[in-house]
Amino acid sequence: MDQRRLGRTGRTVSTVGLGTWQLGADWGVVDVKDAHAVLDAAAGSGVTFFDTADVYGDGRSEQFIGEFLAANPESGITVATKMGRRLEQVPESYQLANFRQWTDRSRRNLKTDTLDLVQLHCPPTAVYSSDAVFDALDTLVEEGVMRNYGVSVETTEEALTAIARPGTATVQIIFNPFRLKPLDEVLPAAKAAGVGIIARVPLASGLLSGKYTKDTTFPENDHRNYNRSGSAFDVGETFSGVDFEQGLAAVHEFQRLVPEGTTTAQAALAWIIAQDGVSTVIPGARNADQARANAAAGTVGDLGAEFDRNVHDVYDKYFRATVHPKW
Repeated sequence: MDQRRLGRTGRTVSTVGLGTWQLGADWGVVDVKDAHAVLDAAAGSGVTFFDTADVYGDGRSEQFIGEFLAANPESGITVATKMGRRLEQVPESYQLANFRQWTDRSRRNLKTDTLDLVQLHCPPTAVYSSDAVFDALDTLVEEGVMRNYGVSVETTEEALTAIARPGTATVQIIFNPFRLKPLDEVLPAAKAAGVGIIARVPLASGLLSGKYTKDTTFPENDHRNYNRSGSAFDVGETFSGVDFEQGLAAVHEFQRLVPEGTTTAQAALAWIIAQDGVSTVIPGARNADQARANAAAGTVGDLGAEFDRNVHDVYDKYFRATVHPKW
C-alpha cells in the first residue's frame, strides 16, 4: 500500500488507515477477540495508521490499541487519538488543566509516554479561534506529552480556521462521495499549508458498503438507530447526514459505476484516496475480513476521470441541495 506524508507530523502513513470507533462503542457490541483480530488484520494488510478517541467505549478502543502496541513494538503504527468530549461541550472545557487529565489518561490506555497525534474532538466552533487553546496544545508538545496535534471538525469553516493555525498538523473531516464540500476549499488550503487531511466517515456509516436495504435494522445501541435525527450528536456523523432512503437510492446508482472485481466500499475508498490533498482515509471494521477488504482499497488505484464525473453527478442529483449548505 502507498504511504503518504501525514501533514506537519513529518510521518508517513498508509493511504488506508483504520478507524476504531466500532471497537469502542455506538456500533453494537464488538467482543474482545474480534477487536484484537481487526487490529491484527489491518496491520497485517499494510495499515500503519490507527485512529481512536478517549471516549470510544470510555477508553476501550484506546486500551485495545495499547495492548496491540505492547505486543507488537516494531509495528510502526502511528496512533491518533482525540480528546475533548469528556466534559460539557462549552469552550471553557477546553483548557490546559483538562488537556493534561485527558492526555494522561490516553497515555495510560495506549501504554506510551508520548502520544503520536492528539486531535481536538469536534469542539464548539469558538474553540478554533482561541489563542489560549492552541497555546495549551503547544505547551503539551513542548513538554513531550504529545508529538503533534490536530483537529477533528464538523464543518469546512472550522477546518479552514484550524488550517490557518501554524501548529495544526492534521485536520480530520467527513469526506466521501456523499459529502463533497471539502473539495471546494478545505483540501486545496490544507495542501497549500502542508496540513494533513484525514478523511473520516468514508463509507457514510456503512451506506457505501452497498449492503443495506430499506429493511435493514440496527441495534438499539447503534448510532445508526438512535442518532438519525441528531438527538445525541451532530447528525452529520450518522450516514453523513443524508436521509437513509435517499442514500440507498444514491448507492444504487453509485454501484453501477463500480468496476468489476472491486467492491462498492473499495471503490468509494479508492475514489477518496485519489483526491488531491488527502493523506489517509479511516474506514472502521467490525471483523478481520472487513479490515482486510478495506485495506485492499489502497491497491485499487485511480478509477479515472469518468468515474469521478459520475460521482459528482450522483452527488448533485441527491445531496448537493440538502447536504452541501450544512457542513
